[in-house]
Amino acid sequence: MTGPPGSAFPVSDWPVSNWPVREPGWPGGAIVWHAGLRLDAARRAACLALLDRDETLRADRFLQARDRDRFIASHAALRLLLAGALEAEARTLSFSVSAFGRPSLAGAQAGRLDVNLSHSGEHALVALSPTGRIGVDIEVPRPIPDALRIARAHFHPREVAALEAHGSDGEAAFYACWTSKEAFVKAVGAGLSRPLNGFAVAVPPAPAALLEVDDADGPASAWTLATLAPAPGTVGAVALAIPRAAIALAALSPDWADRIGI
Repeated sequence: MTGPPGSAFPVSDWPVSNWPVREPGWPGGAIVWHAGLRLDAARRAACLALLDRDETLRADRFLQARDRDRFIASHAALRLLLAGALEAEARTLSFSVSAFGRPSLAGAQAGRLDVNLSHSGEHALVALSPTGRIGVDIEVPRPIPDALRIARAHFHPREVAALEAHGSDGEAAFYACWTSKEAFVKAVGAGLSRPLNGFAVAVPPAPAALLEVDDADGPASAWTLATLAPAPGTVGAVALAIPRAAIALAALSPDWADRIGI
């Protein structure tokens, strides 16, 4: 399986167990899974049963029930995907969380995979890589009449110039830029402490790429950046600290939560 830099190619649906971590022919980059988060009460309860005490406490901090439900579902999907990839029990996986909220595997599975998670609305992306630091972002676009003002205040001058060239028809380009930047920040693990104007990504119609970056993160050419279309009405991106890596895109079947008890 191969794919050009800046793009993602599809792989088979569930079961995840068909994707061992180091299978011969593995693309050597990353796999990004889409999971739908619209679940009924019974499936949400099954998802909650997968989570550990820390995740449950974090879920309980949400003021809105829908935000709590989406957190539970997305973290359950993360556990199921990791369990399939690592041939482990989903309930026994343990995680550490950085000061900026970036999860990583802990305990017996520490270091086997780099992992990242993003969710927006009723959609989640789970990114897994055995080869390098990874970050992922997904957004459900909404109208942003002041997109250029936001870009001018927060984005790199190269990105602002590219977005200005789109004129009033640049909302899709803005979201592609935004998700690419978020994915890179999450891969680096710096969270909101990383100034968004301190690095530059390509803006459509240019192919996805990291253009400029601080020396501390290595040269821009050491990174793979790809834009994603995980599901209708969504836009996403993935950043991987491996040059010219293949990025596979997959989707959990709509009944994925029914497999928790299998």
